[in-house]
Amino acid sequence: MTKKYFGTDGIRGEVGKPPITADFLLKLGWAAGKVLANAGNDFVLVGKDTRISGYMFESALEAGLTAAGVDTRLLGPMPTPGIAYLTRTLRAQAGIVISASHNPYYDNGIKFFSVHGTKLPDDIEHQIESYLETPMTTVTSSKLGKAKRLNDAPGRYIEFCKASVPTRLDFGDMKIVVDCAHGATYHIAPHVFSEVGAEVIAIGVDPNGININEDCGATKPAQLVASVLAHHADFGIALDGDGDRLIMVDHKGEIVDGDELIYIIAKSRMASGQMAGPVVGTLMSNLGMEHGLKSLGINLLRAKVGDRYVMEMLNEHKGILGGENSGHIICLDKTTTGDGIIAALQVMAEMQCSGKSLHELKSGMQKFPQILINIKSTKKVNPDNNESIKKAVKSLESKLGTQGRVLLRASGTEPLIRVMVEGQQRDLVENYAQQLADEVQKAIDA
Repeated sequence: MTKKYFGTDGIRGEVGKPPITADFLLKLGWAAGKVLANAGNDFVLVGKDTRISGYMFESALEAGLTAAGVDTRLLGPMPTPGIAYLTRTLRAQAGIVISASHNPYYDNGIKFFSVHGTKLPDDIEHQIESYLETPMTTVTSSKLGKAKRLNDAPGRYIEFCKASVPTRLDFGDMKIVVDCAHGATYHIAPHVFSEVGAEVIAIGVDPNGININEDCGATKPAQLVASVLAHHADFGIALDGDGDRLIMVDHKGEIVDGDELIYIIAKSRMASGQMAGPVVGTLMSNLGMEHGLKSLGINLLRAKVGDRYVMEMLNEHKGILGGENSGHIICLDKTTTGDGIIAALQVMAEMQCSGKSLHELKSGMQKFPQILINIKSTKKVNPDNNESIKKAVKSLESKLGTQGRVLLRASGTEPLIRVMVEGQQRDLVENYAQQLADEVQKAIDA
């Protein structure tokens, strides 16, 4: 059954435009409270990132949950993976995150974690949506929920992150730059990395409500690159606004993306005998990662784009490691969801154990040039049903053989077709991608 509000990663949009409004969040808090109260009258955790609208939505959710008779523990600014961890360890009925992740400050969103620290099952999201279609009521005054702040939440999560690497490892010889994107990790990540011994230069740690993700963080690492080079740091760490993405920069100022980081962690797990199952990437994962993992004896499975689908495939195939090239990295042997800080610590541990720099570690995997062209259309076109497009794709795949990939994806939200071609030679790949894009455009015009 199609969901009206919930997408693959909760509910997200521009603040002030439905459904991201104060009145809807009040009703959402109440609807979630009604479902969760039916499962047991326990408390719910509510955390947020640093965007200015978080104050408004925190209050609205709290009021809705209270009206439904559910107690609330307010965490304040906390990374999304930190809320997942606390939901699980505090045995909360659920965790609610107010965040739009890597989006600009004028967007916001809501996502939920179950008592197990994982995304809510579809049936629970359907139940919440069904309550959203009914009139809001309030329990009797004696049964109203109560709210209070949990002041030690950051400290609990800091200790959890530190425990994801062995205490015998000494990172005292590492000089690193950490970019927190003026987001939810600003008061946490610098402490984690300095408390494991590293010398930390922190940037992106002055949130003002509207500078979250602004020209900084995992989606825009130019500032981090400049800072690593200026400080002659060993490497840099870039997180996004809610702390579930990681991009790194080596000492030469070269960006190390999610695919390369997953490869490094997989190689580390393999060497220590801790690897289990396949690695799960997405349709956009670089072919170079697939080849690199294959050389280690590790299979790569590809899920649809989105960390929810990566998680589903990991669970299905009993894997422990997966993620996206955007920097969502899931280490299920350490935590229950994508976590930028914990993923960075795993890479640092491998650097320390191997005695190799980040630049050396990433060299084991050679990324293939990947060209992506978006083609706009006034109508939705399904490339799988068009004979001329299918013929062009088949021809390209024949030319590329095992040394390249072709991917066409129709956007699910707008009339767009995404053309992606990957191969060993950039000039050829660019030429092939343009040829295929022209063929798609002809089909659209026809």
